[in-house]
Amino acid sequence: MADLSGGDSDRKAVKLPVEGNRNILITSALPYVNNVPHLGNIIGSVLSADVFARYCRLRGFNTIYICGTDEYGTATETKAMEDNSTPQQICDKYHTIHKEVYKWFNISFDEFGRTSSPQQTEVCQAIFKKLLDNNWLSENTMQQLYCDTCKRFLADRLVEGTCPTLGCNYDSARGDQCEKCGKLLNPTELQDPRCKVCQNKPHIRDTNHLFLELPLLKDKLEEYIQQMSVAGSWSQNAIQSTYAWLKEGLKPRCITRDLKWGVPVPHEKFKDKVFYVWFDAPIGYVSITSCYTSEWEKWWKNPENVELYQFMGKDNVPFHTVMFPSTLLGTGEKWTMMKTISVTEYLNYEAGKFSKSKGIGVFGNDAKDTNIPAEVWRYYLLTNRPEVSDTLFTWLGLQAKLNSELLNNLGNFINRVLSFIAKDPAAEDSKGVGYSSIIPDATGAESHPLTKKFGEKVGDYAQQYLDAMEKVKLKQGLKIAMSISGEGNAYLQESKFWKLYKEDQTSCSVVMKTSVGLVYILACLLEPFMPSFSLEVLKQLNLPPDIHDSLSDGKGDIEKAKRPWEFVPAGHKIGTPEPLFKELKDEEVEFFRQKFAGSQADRILKAEAEAKELANQLKKTEVSDGKGKKRPTKSVAEAKPKASVEAEISISRLDIRVGLITKAQKHPDADSLYVEEIDVGEGQPRTVVSGLVKYIPLEDMQNRKVCVLCNLKPATMRGIKSQAMVLAASDSDHTKVELVEPPHSAPVGERVTFPGFKGDPDDVLNPKKKVWETLQPDLRTNEELVACYKNLPFSTSAGVCKVSSISRGSIR
Repeated sequence: MADLSGGDSDRKAVKLPVEGNRNILITSALPYVNNVPHLGNIIGSVLSADVFARYCRLRGFNTIYICGTDEYGTATETKAMEDNSTPQQICDKYHTIHKEVYKWFNISFDEFGRTSSPQQTEVCQAIFKKLLDNNWLSENTMQQLYCDTCKRFLADRLVEGTCPTLGCNYDSARGDQCEKCGKLLNPTELQDPRCKVCQNKPHIRDTNHLFLELPLLKDKLEEYIQQMSVAGSWSQNAIQSTYAWLKEGLKPRCITRDLKWGVPVPHEKFKDKVFYVWFDAPIGYVSITSCYTSEWEKWWKNPENVELYQFMGKDNVPFHTVMFPSTLLGTGEKWTMMKTISVTEYLNYEAGKFSKSKGIGVFGNDAKDTNIPAEVWRYYLLTNRPEVSDTLFTWLGLQAKLNSELLNNLGNFINRVLSFIAKDPAAEDSKGVGYSSIIPDATGAESHPLTKKFGEKVGDYAQQYLDAMEKVKLKQGLKIAMSISGEGNAYLQESKFWKLYKEDQTSCSVVMKTSVGLVYILACLLEPFMPSFSLEVLKQLNLPPDIHDSLSDGKGDIEKAKRPWEFVPAGHKIGTPEPLFKELKDEEVEFFRQKFAGSQADRILKAEAEAKELANQLKKTEVSDGKGKKRPTKSVAEAKPKASVEAEISISRLDIRVGLITKAQKHPDADSLYVEEIDVGEGQPRTVVSGLVKYIPLEDMQNRKVCVLCNLKPATMRGIKSQAMVLAASDSDHTKVELVEPPHSAPVGERVTFPGFKGDPDDVLNPKKKVWETLQPDLRTNEELVACYKNLPFSTSAGVCKVSSISRGSIR
């Protein structure tokens, strides 16, 4: 097993490819440097790549992981103008922030560099000259907006104007996209354009640029894609995106820009221009490797001995499967081309989307400030990794994963095992059991039926884990590792070790030595996902972090995993067991939900307003106690009069639960009604009558989870008493109706909650009080298809409740 002690904080010996070994070169998409990375950025590239890099090192493969900040281009120049600083100052500031965030998340880069280095200029210009010599570049004239006041051509984001889209008319649309209607634009399409710097009107002017002739490289590129997409098992979303570009037809691609901040074009005719960021940024992988070692060509020009794995979000795919390969192929040199690409979809935030530009979501520095440990964030993001479709970050989901999976499953198993071994049987509080922290011998483990069967099961899981990780199915690998922990808990329960200690000490020793071996196996398998957790487990086992006793050799032999009792030797003294995880409470979740609501700008304004209000309140309530001392003042919250909860019509009075339709059939006396049997967690199912026949086929009503309002007064409908109501959304003219569905993994019977609202529901809603009738108009679906009460999502421990396609629909 590789050294578990960390990433690139202490520079280790430079690694070079070794012939005959597996040499793995890993990159993650270079994060742009004009902002703090949010959780979507982190899971989309750097964290996913880190997991795979750690796995490769665990297997003993010769591995380096390269990344860095992407620093050139329009966005940096624009950010510098906004902040009244230079592009270099912006890059220095945010490079440091990125590096600190990734260090806190335990990302183990071998080199984390930047694209504004001299090495980037050197490598980029060398590749350009090869393309020029090989006649893959052409010159063409473009029309761009030019500002006479600033004496410069204006990049897309340096132009604002009125959106030309019919019915939009947004007057602050950017030159590349209208933020109001979302339409992609060219700067010359804007009505009444103005320079973002001086606000004067620019005019159209011709400018010459260089283009990479992608159509001429088409045959070489298609041969590479067809061969490597199969050999490298490219993810389906990467294949689809790549072939969509090829189907549209490749066009010459401009590689130069009229900017100052970038790699200068080494050509007399274009000396006042720089390279377009799409051209130079992927070359950053190469230049950052050259910062790592002067022998970088042994990694990047060695296709026979090096496998290149690249990680990114789906918006980056064409640059890595079409543009960058075309650039390398055009040089005519023997480059290490990408073998495997791992692509993620988008991670969304609560009921909306993460956005760097708008400051929406949880950002890297925010995660640190919550005091929730890095391994918990890593675990939740990786279990929620958007591998085939978009996924959703919710605070309730984070809480559920921490409390039920990390604390109650994994942490509970490890603590039970180590605490039992640590007990001193002679101590008063030990009830005469324990091993005084010394690992017992496991005589006869091979012939112990329960243990032998358990070992076979662990071995099977270990093989499944290796298969998943080799295919870069990281979420599946993590799920398999956690299943082993669940099997460990079941093994302990079935063995009844607490009884065995008194009745059959030999068997008890076998069970405990096997279990402590499984603790070690879990520390190994989970190290790529939660390295700080593994370090702590090894500390509690009293084992060093640089053990080289791997679960498997490089060839994948996992026979030893079938004998977990052999991993930790008899007579070894363990360290002090401590709880590994801490429960995340409801009030903490609600605090974080409120704290990170809205945009970062909104949060700053809110914090300032609250501070001001508190200061004013303190001034008003600051009085003397008669002894020259000031009495303690009440908080603002305490100073406010309490509302009458009894009289208030609140959403918390509704008893909405996750239900499972166990049976559905047509009403015998009504063509438009279904009769369902729905499990709502009460032991016996409830009978529910629903008027959904016109909208939802009977087969689609079977065995599906739904949201059920359980405290309406029962009503008889055509001779059958309905004991609840299934919630559904309808469009404006009521021609389309869809069920409100909780997440697939939401527990049956769990109450659906709304952030900020607490309290027990009414036993039965009093029809005279019109509680349901008052609340129902505010139950709607939003544009992201999330069911909401006044923009607050229907929430479960597994995530929010949604509909299939009806946005802005009424829920009833």
